[in-house]
Amino acid sequence: MSVKVTRLANGLTVATDAMAGVESATVGVWVAAGARHEPAEVNGIAHLLEHMAFKGTERRSALAIAEEIEAVGGYLNAYTTREHTAYYARVLAGDVPIAVDILADILQHSTFDPAELERERAVILQEIGQAEDTPDDIIFDHLQLTAFPEQALGRPILGSPAIVRRLDREAVRSYMRTRYGASSMILVGAGRVEHEALVRLAENHFAELPAKADLAREPAAFVGGERRDTKELEQVHLVLGFAGLPHTDPEYYAASVYSTLIGGGMSSRLFQEVREKRGLVYSVYSFSNSYFDGGLFGVYAGTGEAQAAETLRVIADELARAREDVSEEELNRARAQVKAGLLMGRESTGARAEQLAQQLMIFGRPLPVADIVAELEAVDRARLMRVAERLTSSPPAFAALGPIDGLGPLGELARALS
Repeated sequence: MSVKVTRLANGLTVATDAMAGVESATVGVWVAAGARHEPAEVNGIAHLLEHMAFKGTERRSALAIAEEIEAVGGYLNAYTTREHTAYYARVLAGDVPIAVDILADILQHSTFDPAELERERAVILQEIGQAEDTPDDIIFDHLQLTAFPEQALGRPILGSPAIVRRLDREAVRSYMRTRYGASSMILVGAGRVEHEALVRLAENHFAELPAKADLAREPAAFVGGERRDTKELEQVHLVLGFAGLPHTDPEYYAASVYSTLIGGGMSSRLFQEVREKRGLVYSVYSFSNSYFDGGLFGVYAGTGEAQAAETLRVIADELARAREDVSEEELNRARAQVKAGLLMGRESTGARAEQLAQQLMIFGRPLPVADIVAELEAVDRARLMRVAERLTSSPPAFAALGPIDGLGPLGELARALS
């Protein structure tokens, strides 16, 4: 196995996944702090912190950070999810020390300059506005809020304009001090990287991290319900959701195969039935999102106002049919898609780094690829139909956006699935 893991004295985990035949490496820090770790009054602060980390340190300006990584042809970026935040760089192998130095600098010595904060606040408000103007994006925030109401897991990652406008420098600094401790962070390198060299770099550059971090999170509690927003749009955007499975559930891989079978590609049931045979939609697909202690399975469709009610009915019918009727041929096809996605992703240094970081955060250990493939191969028809029943048995969560007057009551949908 190419993966090596070391835990430093201060609690920081350092992990590498060496890849033969590549000249580059992805190096990043994954932090177990995301939108679900925020108190309601500072919703959006994890994302604001992610932006501000690039806006200057005690020894580098925002411009200097960008110039230094690009001077070696590298790439630096970050993202925030509901459960973690990641900061990463892709560089040539010889420039890994530069990448580590910059990552350590922004995560320990950011100054959060007030002028930069005001500029970045305006950027994020524009980002929120853009999301609101993108119906096939914002509909998922509506579903999340409906599925997990009055919970951190249900709140938007970007936060609301009202909260973002009042977040100040001290709030950002306080959140970082509380959540960004060595015990909540993993430094990962994948590609042409040497483990002991990365460990030495980590020991030299991450010595100023606080050892402890607040890792508390509110438990996930799927509720369900519905939200309908009338808006002048060309399409109706529909998302139907159900309680999903956590990462650690024994049927996690069966759920992945099922989601692919029902709506994961052009040969999937939903694509064939809803788009190809009936011409009701341009876009329809399923998704299976897992969290530490819960999940969200669902289906998205974008359709016309006159076709919305029928689209929803056909989706419900297909979900119900999959509980009792799965062929060996479509099972094999879906399983092959999931397996190919896993193995093809391993050709990317970025995908390998992210996969390793996720495994360490969730399971506390790396998972051998052979074990994952074996889990996928063990998914048979009986397991698939059991997981189909399980994933569609909760009260549904439903969100609709657009010209929605023709949609019937949600109760009709629930009866079709009962």
